[in-house]
Amino acid sequence: MSMDILMMGVEVVFNPLTFLLIVFGTTLGVIFGAMPGVSSTMAVVLAMTFTYTMDPVTSIAFLVAVYCAAITGGGITAILFKIPGTPSSATTTFDGYPMLQQGLATKALSISLITSAIGGIVAALAMFLLSPQLSNAALKFGSSEMFAISFMGLSILTALDEGNVIKTIISGLMGLWLATVGMDPIMGLARFTWGNSTLLSGVEMIPVMIGMFAVTQVLKETLKRTKIEDVAGGHKDGVKDGIISMVELWKMKLTIVRSAILGTAVGILPGAGATIASFLSYAVEVKTSKNPETYGKGNPRGVAASETANNAATGGSMVPLLSLGIPGGNAAAVMMSALIMKGVQMGPMLLKTQPQYLSSVFVSMMVTNVIMVVISLGIAKIFSKILSIPYSILGPIIILFSVVGSYALQNNTGSVLLMVVAGIFGYFYSKFGYNTAALILGLVLGGMVESNFRRAVMLTEGDILAVFAKPITATILIISAIALFWPLIKTILNKMNPKTAA
Repeated sequence: MSMDILMMGVEVVFNPLTFLLIVFGTTLGVIFGAMPGVSSTMAVVLAMTFTYTMDPVTSIAFLVAVYCAAITGGGITAILFKIPGTPSSATTTFDGYPMLQQGLATKALSISLITSAIGGIVAALAMFLLSPQLSNAALKFGSSEMFAISFMGLSILTALDEGNVIKTIISGLMGLWLATVGMDPIMGLARFTWGNSTLLSGVEMIPVMIGMFAVTQVLKETLKRTKIEDVAGGHKDGVKDGIISMVELWKMKLTIVRSAILGTAVGILPGAGATIASFLSYAVEVKTSKNPETYGKGNPRGVAASETANNAATGGSMVPLLSLGIPGGNAAAVMMSALIMKGVQMGPMLLKTQPQYLSSVFVSMMVTNVIMVVISLGIAKIFSKILSIPYSILGPIIILFSVVGSYALQNNTGSVLLMVVAGIFGYFYSKFGYNTAALILGLVLGGMVESNFRRAVMLTEGDILAVFAKPITATILIISAIALFWPLIKTILNKMNPKTAA
């Protein structure tokens, strides 16, 4: 891209009114993202009402700011309350909340915000420099390849609790089963609804996440009669909390680079989005780590992997939208509809006839990822003050947040009931040694795994071997299978050769 095109974006974004709108959109996005149950897509939908009087180029710059900031905001409540603000922040709870319990909440938040900005900036650069080429590569990924990518996300299962692999796999399978409840995505038939019309729409992911993470945690903390201290002060003797240093950040450089590249690549794939990017990136980090047992117990790299990847996916999802007129995710689809309403002709000719859209999106993403760190830290400090409240009061406040977040999803009490059931079930589920994170993983990826596999089989006219024989699909599935079964293989090898284990 030439310097002239880049200057177009600079002129658009740094117009005083547009710049103020981007700052406003960033603040709005962080707040929406931090609110339980308000996904990044919902944040963009709510922000659309502000764009009716804007011109198309300013509109997309503003909506991109909301989108990027909402993904980042989701990490705040994931760390502070173990409530994923957005579905893509679910993996952030795995290590972010344990860091808070260790008195390292400020460090966890700073890792989350800084790596979010890095992931967003890397994705924006990739979008600006490689948009047409990356889009063409993404088009080579059909249903079978998307099935393989989704399945790769499931390979994290055995790493979630290597000391209890069987129950973890059972938990993942239960999540996959829950993902099949509702209308069949291909045939349109009701499955596992037992005559209940509420279940026809399926098991909603966000209420279950809120219930099994937040409500379950409140029940545990209440029964232990503990108190979470103020985020600024920490509560562990000898533990020093504070914003992460450049030296510590540099030590995580490989994690950040891997996650940024993987998040961008997954974001480009139509329909994949930030949620699968964060799960997949987390899985890669666990599998490549020399100390996989530390993940899920407060490993800073887990937070970095999740937040870098889900923010990188935001830039990736804009690549097919701007290059081909194909939205890379739900939020991108909402932006596309906003532009179409304003008379913009989406498609391959957009970059040639109106390159200012690409340049304004690029500059908007760069600016947003810088200013959202400052804005997010301010908002996080406000949220963190809640943590100094005694748990007898804090617990009900978290439950209130959870109820509001669940109800806001579809404005009905059914989602709230589902959240309550999931919370109570999650408490006993974890008490008996089963893994709630594995169940959520199965629920999140189950729909994508099933629908893509079935489409792939239909395209090959029922020839399953032909689905697995495709080079890209076969390669990804082999890697996934090795990663999935490695802990079991390692255990068997250790038993066969005790000297190696020692």
